Amino acid sequence: MLQLNYSGLELECGTDEAGRGCLAGPVTAAAVILPTHFKNQILNDSKQLSEKKRDSLLPIIEAEALCFSYTHIYQEEIDTINILNASILAMQKSIAKLKPAPEFIIVDGNKFKPYKNIPHETIIKGDGKFLSIAAASVLAKTYRDKYMNTIHEEFPMYNWKQNKGYPTKEHREAIRKYGITKYHRKSFKLLPSQLTLEV
Repeated sequence: MLQLNYSGLELECGTDEAGRGCLAGPVTAAAVILPTHFKNQILNDSKQLSEKKRDSLLPIIEAEALCFSYTHIYQEEIDTINILNASILAMQKSIAKLKPAPEFIIVDGNKFKPYKNIPHETIIKGDGKFLSIAAASVLAKTYRDKYMNTIHEEFPMYNWKQNKGYPTKEHREAIRKYGITKYHRKSFKLLPSQLTLEV
């Protein structure tokens, strides 16, 4: 059972990102403050939930949260500032949009930079421990997936609708065959250095 609160403060926000390991598209983060009476039996780390469950949770989270927001940081900026900094920036930009502002921030993972003077705690696998981080993980994943479905229409040969930009065998084959697009992260290793040649 996921816990509701880490700090004991009422305005505690959870934040998480999606798409860090992808070869194309943005890294997307979300931040959520849940009310102190929030309960949900299904909500969990977005990776443990089916797409159908995430889609059904999205309107519930948005209706019941005190506030929420999400932010895309696109591939050009990822290539400029690196993926870790882009992930943290996406989280901080999401937190900045919250009204009311949080009194405490809990972050999935082990890397974060102080934001304003708000105390924070990084929690490894936090999206499987705290409801607000799980809610942020569902928002980040769902909104990123929607974006990848949209750009799939422009470049269907990469099948982003299915792989969402992750380095699947199919995605890498398409990069080898068609080259890269404006949505690919050029600072990432897009193809393995040792490509096996067909004999």
